[in-house]
Amino acid sequence: MKLVFIHGSGDNRHIWRLQMEQFGKGQALALDLPGHGERADTFPAEVMIQDYAQAVYRIIKDELELERPIIVGHSLGGAIALMMALEHRDELGGLILLGTGARLRVHPTLLTEALEFPDRAQRHLVEAAVLPEHIPTFTEAILEDQGTPKAGILYRDLKACDMFDITARLHEITVPTLILCGHEDKLTPPKYSQFLAEKLTAVKQGATLQVIPDAGHYVMREQAENVNRAIADWLASI
Repeated sequence: MKLVFIHGSGDNRHIWRLQMEQFGKGQALALDLPGHGERADTFPAEVMIQDYAQAVYRIIKDELELERPIIVGHSLGGAIALMMALEHRDELGGLILLGTGARLRVHPTLLTEALEFPDRAQRHLVEAAVLPEHIPTFTEAILEDQGTPKAGILYRDLKACDMFDITARLHEITVPTLILCGHEDKLTPPKYSQFLAEKLTAVKQGATLQVIPDAGHYVMREQAENVNRAIADWLASI
């Protein structure tokens, strides 16, 4: 099965470069969402997670022509993956969710900053998303991968997250699922992932949860080796 990696708010496909190095183009690919990275923007100023999910679905079916891919999503990308599992469950091979939740409220202060001062909000968000001791090591590299934010995109992403809530529909998701999160994640704390694992386990054989030490929200960058190993082990198990 092909792994399709979907990035989070304000990011692009380059956030997954350490995973792409591990799994290679033969097994995996990473997408830019509309308006991110090199993909043209086709959306209005405000969208819903459903809009992003439908865009990814069309890319997978029409552009890439993939059958039953495993969708790997981080944060916003995880919300998109969950929505795809609700709307296209029979067409997916599974989910791998990193630093996400069934509900993703965003602090009003961050939303306002993203709207009025996107450059500043981008840096603040990245600094909050890694452990304090990792800021000198990871912040500039992640910001360089993100590039200069396009006007309105970070706000649009965060607003879509803020409106997202599928808590009441988790019982409808039945595809195999791996859930990963950083132990010190402040943006989507481990309790979000634990809640997902509990609810998804209740309706199928069980979701696999792994909380990874010494990592925050950008767990796939802060602990890339451990994340890659967890993904490889889970793929072998299914």
